[in-house]
Amino acid sequence: MAIREIRLFGDPVLKTISDPITRFDAKDAALVQDLLETTAVPGRAGVAAPQIGVNLRAFSYHVDGVIGYVINPEIAELSGAVSLLTEGCLSVPGLWHPTPRYAFARVVGVDLQGDPIEVSGTGLMAQALQHECDHLDGLVYLDRLVPEQRKLAMKELRDSEWFLR
Repeated sequence: MAIREIRLFGDPVLKTISDPITRFDAKDAALVQDLLETTAVPGRAGVAAPQIGVNLRAFSYHVDGVIGYVINPEIAELSGAVSLLTEGCLSVPGLWHPTPRYAFARVVGVDLQGDPIEVSGTGLMAQALQHECDHLDGLVYLDRLVPEQRKLAMKELRDSEWFLR
């Protein structure tokens, strides 16, 4: 298994709705292992499969020492106040903007055996769950910004050295 390269904003896979995983075979186990290893790099709270170029519904997380993954995740509950939280993304390096996120998130999905799993939390965990599920729906956090912030973010994006022109 391996730490995989992160796809950057502008790569079409990041704007594509991911397909559900239906096989639960060795290939899927390898994907999950790659997601976990890619997320284990210090400073990373989560990685979704599209961020490593795979158009499947899976992500891994590493928040406050809690490490795991979810296959075919669906947001089951969002509650609490919506706050503007400073957010960044591995696929949009160097940009951080206030992003509206719910205080609590609960995600349901399955593990590699097809058994149900649930992950929930507040704070960074809630933010990460919402962020990673967005990736699976073809969204990046920039899509959630209020119009003034989005305009600023897109200018910063165009001015960045890494942006695909």
